[in-house]
Amino acid sequence: MQTELEKYIDVGTLESPVLLRLHANWQSRRGARHFPARADFDPLDLKYILGNLSLVEVRRHPLRFFFRVHATNIATRAGHDMTGKLLDQHPDPRYRSIVLDHYLRAIDERRPIAVRRDGQFTGGLTLNCEVLALPLARDGENIDMLMVGFVWN
Repeated sequence: MQTELEKYIDVGTLESPVLLRLHANWQSRRGARHFPARADFDPLDLKYILGNLSLVEVRRHPLRFFFRVHATNIATRAGHDMTGKLLDQHPDPRYRSIVLDHYLRAIDERRPIAVRRDGQFTGGLTLNCEVLALPLARDGENIDMLMVGFVWN
């Protein structure tokens, strides 16, 4: 469900060098597998994006998204931290819907999904950003986590 605030884009058309670098790291770590695992990434190698990086656990039966780590820069800007919470617990239903659509798309299409968000958002927050959701899988096949990079334009 794309809204007037967002546009799904090809990963190759990302404007952010940081997100392009994150995608290249993801590609190199997956090797011949469909997806790399969370364990394939050393946080020290991700210093360039750590404050703008979330790790979201994919829980099944029912399908839900749990923030193991919510990017500190996003939490600060948005005014609340989702670390240790389910996406369902986000106080803004419009935001929940937009994020849910992004995450579901990455799982359903089984590939990295990039989005560009522009304009006034709920709660007076302005989002002019690019977001990249990268699927991760412990076994290389079954998506169990999303690594989500977020960069303001």
